[in-house]
Amino acid sequence: MAPDTASDIPVRPAGEARGGLGRFLRWDVLVTALLIAVFLAGSAGSDGFATIDNLSFALGDLGEIALIALAMTMLVVAAEVDLSVASVLGLSSALIGALWDGGWAIEAIIPLVVVVGMVCGLINGLLVTRLGLPSLAVTIGTLALYRGLAYVVLGDKAVAEFPANYVSLAVDDVPGTPIPYPVALFAVLAVITGIVLHATGFGRSLFAIGAQEEAAFFAGIRVKRIKLLLFVLSGTVAAFAGVVFTLRYGSARADNGMGIELAVIAAVLLGGVDFDGGKGTLGGVIAGVLLIGLLRNLLMLNDVATEIQSIVTGLLLIISVLTPRLAAIVRQRRRAPAL
Repeated sequence: MAPDTASDIPVRPAGEARGGLGRFLRWDVLVTALLIAVFLAGSAGSDGFATIDNLSFALGDLGEIALIALAMTMLVVAAEVDLSVASVLGLSSALIGALWDGGWAIEAIIPLVVVVGMVCGLINGLLVTRLGLPSLAVTIGTLALYRGLAYVVLGDKAVAEFPANYVSLAVDDVPGTPIPYPVALFAVLAVITGIVLHATGFGRSLFAIGAQEEAAFFAGIRVKRIKLLLFVLSGTVAAFAGVVFTLRYGSARADNGMGIELAVIAAVLLGGVDFDGGKGTLGGVIAGVLLIGLLRNLLMLNDVATEIQSIVTGLLLIISVLTPRLAAIVRQRRRAPAL
C-alpha cells in the first residue's frame, strides 16, 4: 500500500543525528572540520591570508558560486542537476552588454535578463518533466545552447562602463562590516533556503522525491510541478548571478562564468548532498562553498596557476562523489552475513 503522506516515506532529510561518535562522523561535520583546518593552515603558512581585506575579497569572489549553490542544492536533493547554470550566467552577461551598448537603462536591463534566466530554467524543466529526459543530458545540451546564444548576442567583444552606483553594490562591503553586498544577500537567502529545505513540508517533499520518486508521487506530492519549479528557480538565480558577476568585474562578455558549474557542483557534493538525491544538509553545502573559496584564495596567494586551481576543484569533486560511495560499500560489507 502506498504511503498516505510525504511524512510516511522513509527518508532522513537533514542528516539525522546519531548517538555517540556517529554524530561527529557525519560528512557535513567532517567538511566543516576540514574548513577550519584549511583556515588555520592558511593563517599559519601564508602571509596576508587571515587579514580582513583578504577574507573580504575571498568572500566576494565566492558570491556567484554561493548564490547558484543554493538553488543547486534543492535540485540535487530532488535527484536532478542543472549543468547549464554557468551558460545562463554567460547569456545574462552578454544580454547586459548588448542592451547597455544599445542604450537601454540598467534598471530595465536587470529585470529583463532575470526573466530570460527564468525562461532558460523553464526550458530545462519542461524537457525533464514533460518529456522524461534525464536532467544530466538535457543540461549538457542547454549548456552548449545557452553559451552559443551568448556569443550570438554579443560576439567576442566586451562592454564596460556600467553605472558606478550599481557596480558598487557588487563590489563594496556592507557599511561597517567586511562583508560584500552579494555575500550579505547570500546569507539572507541561505537562511530562507535552510528554513524551506529543513523546516517545511515543501523541503521534506524534495527529500522524499530524491529518495523514492515513485513513492513520493503516490503520496500525493506533485513531483513534476516541483521539479519544474526548481529548474525555473535555478535559471533565475543563475541569471541574477550573471548580473552580479558582470557588475563585479565591470565587464560584460559572452564567456563570463565559464566553468563555474563545476565549482558549484563540487561545493554541493562536497557539502554532503548525495548526487542520487534524498540526503544532505544546507549547512554542509555552505561549508563546502567556503572550503572551495578558501582553497582557491590560498592557492592564488601562493601564485599557483589557474590550471592547478581547476585541478584541485576537479579532485574535490571526485573525492566528494567517491568517498560516500566507498563508505556505503564498507557499511554493506560489514552488515553482510559471514559465509
